[in-house]
Amino acid sequence: MARQSNLEEAAEAEADLPDPRDVVGKDEEILLEEIFDAAFMTENTDFETFGEMVAASPSEATDADELGRIPRGEWDEFVAETTIFEDEEAFVFAARDHWVAKKLGLN
Repeated sequence: MARQSNLEEAAEAEADLPDPRDVVGKDEEILLEEIFDAAFMTENTDFETFGEMVAASPSEATDADELGRIPRGEWDEFVAETTIFEDEEAFVFAARDHWVAKKLGLN
């Protein structure tokens, strides 16, 4: 079972958080590999990188840019088998929280 995020707790305990506009620009593109960084992947999955995970999935996809080629049900099942998360949604939200915490200096 996946761990619950304590991002809100950490943010509430922090006295001096940066302005969100200083963390990421309005139109700034954030790469999947940045959100699913090596620290997150090695701690929570059977893989060292997100690209490696996508390439190992039971699909034709060979890297993170081809994630859309993996059928949703197939990806959910693969995530459940190779990560500590039950499905894609839990996996994505945990990665998001990890990325935000890193950007805010909360971890």
